Formats: sequence, structure tokens, C-alpha cells
Amino acid sequence: MSSHEEAPLLQVRDLEVVYRTAGGSVPAVRGVSLTLEAGSKLGVAGESGCGKSTVALALLRLLPKTARVGGQVLLEGEDVTRMRWGRLRAVRWAGASIVFQGAMHSLNAVRRVGDQVAEPMLLHGTAPPGGVEARVGELLESVGLPRWRARSYPHELSGGQRQRVMIAMALACEPRLIIADEPTTALDVMVQAQILRLIDDLVAGRGIGLLMISHDLSVLAGTCDRLAVMYAGRVVEEGPADEVVAAARHPYASALSAAFPRVGDPASRMAPSGLPGDPPDPAALPEGCSFRPRCPVAEDRCSSTDPDLWEAGGADRRAACVKVLAAEEAG
Repeated sequence: MSSHEEAPLLQVRDLEVVYRTAGGSVPAVRGVSLTLEAGSKLGVAGESGCGKSTVALALLRLLPKTARVGGQVLLEGEDVTRMRWGRLRAVRWAGASIVFQGAMHSLNAVRRVGDQVAEPMLLHGTAPPGGVEARVGELLESVGLPRWRARSYPHELSGGQRQRVMIAMALACEPRLIIADEPTTALDVMVQAQILRLIDDLVAGRGIGLLMISHDLSVLAGTCDRLAVMYAGRVVEEGPADEVVAAARHPYASALSAAFPRVGDPASRMAPSGLPGDPPDPAALPEGCSFRPRCPVAEDRCSSTDPDLWEAGGADRRAACVKVLAAEEAG
């Protein structure tokens, strides 16, 4: 067995992303580490501005030239950050693909959707000559669309249908990894449930890995095996998705979970919790713990300590909070 076969599907090690701006350097992602095995689903949660989408774009080097990237992004043991452009073009779509939110903005409005699904296959040579049309039909059917929809333009499809087309495109070259960045944000709840069920079935049936990004913990908890919560460019909690949502160890993850009403829980439905204020400006991070200005349980030492991820009740649970460290030491 080769080292590539032994390596996890995706390993992100100490990822740093700094944007160069007229006002100076802005740290958008600070030391993020994630691991995803084939056939598994990892969710990344957090408010807008916490660095989730920057992480997604960094995985396939889709960031603008103003971004400086550090750390490693290992896709089946191969570092994406060090790939030559020819190798990187081969990896995109074929090794890993991405589904963006807002399919109408991602699809070409003046091309038929079948041609757009076929494009990555033609570029990578993954469909036999003369078999592209049949393959497009198979892909559309695999995401619940009839073959004849290949002749449609994006504006002739509903929001849910367009999102299915985006997923078909992502699957076109049979990648090992799919990155889904807020894939259901613009959809109504019924269509959202259908898309999430479709994604779940495709991951289970094909044995691929899914990294799904959302601000909605309830969506991620119902879809993913593990969950990483980000705040101010860092992962502040990581663990099994259901455990993180039900019993978060970091006060930010706890507040994020409490912000969503729970079906069957009148208290949360009538008075969902929330947090005052917004995540800090990455260009002006507070001293110590970045969450301290909004934290309901902050202590004096939080103003001088920016904690790392520590074990939080088990080897598969970690949280970046001084209270977690104190509890582990006391136990």
C-alpha cells in the first residue's frame, strides 16, 4: 500500500491565509487544521466573516492574488499549495470539486446546462468520445433531474434544480472530495431537505468525502459526521456533530447552537438565544481570546490568553477555551 493510499483523503495543517490590502495585512484564517477521511462528512460552521469560505477556496487555490497562504493542504497525501499549475488543473474537478452557494451566479446564463455539465469532462478527458451526452444524462438522473433538462438554460430551472445541476457538475469527473460552500442557503426548507438527502446519498453510495460549510448548525448536524466551529479565523471547537450541537464545550459554539429554535422545544421556539455584536474585524483582533468581547463567561485571564484547541472530554472532542483546560486539569 502506498503512502497516498494510507493518508487521509484531506488533511489541512496549520492553514494560514493573510490578505494584503491598502491598509496592511489582514489575517483571515489563523492556524486551521482539519482531517477528513474518504466516505466521511465534515461540517465547518460559523457566522459570516469567520473564515469558512476562505478555507474552502484555499483548498483548491481559488483565492485572489492578494492572498498569502501558509501551511499545508494535503489531498490524498499531495500538497495542493505546492502543486505546479498543470498538476493543479488536473486535480480540480477530477480530484476535488466545489459546489458554491447561489447556483444562478455560478452557472453561465447563456449556455445550456448540459453543455456546462459536460465541460469538465471534455477538459479532463474523462468521458469516452461520443459518450459525453449519455454521461451528462446519467449525471442529471443521478441528481434527480430528467435527461431532457440538459437542453434547458439556467433561467428555465427552479433554484433547487439549478443546485442539482451544480452537484452534477461537481460529480462529472468522479472526484474523491466535494467541497460544498453553503449549498442550500438560497433554497426553501423543502428543497433544502431534498438537496441534503441527495448529498448524503451520493457520499454514501460513492464513498467520497464531503466538506460542507454553513452558518446553520442544524443543517450540518443533520448531514455531517463531525463538526468544526470557526470564529475569527480559527477553529474553536471540533467533535462529533451531534455532540457539538447538543453539548458544546466552547461558549461560542454553545451560543451558535442555541440561536436555532428546536422542533418540539417551546422554550427555544418562543425565545431563541443569540449573541450581541458581530465577529471582530480581522484587521483589528482583540488582545487575548478573540471571542472575549462577546463571551458571557469571560474571565480576566481571557484578555491575555488566546487558547489553543485542547481535549474536551475525550480524544475526539476539542475546544479552545481556558475553562475547558481548567476542567480537564481538575478532572
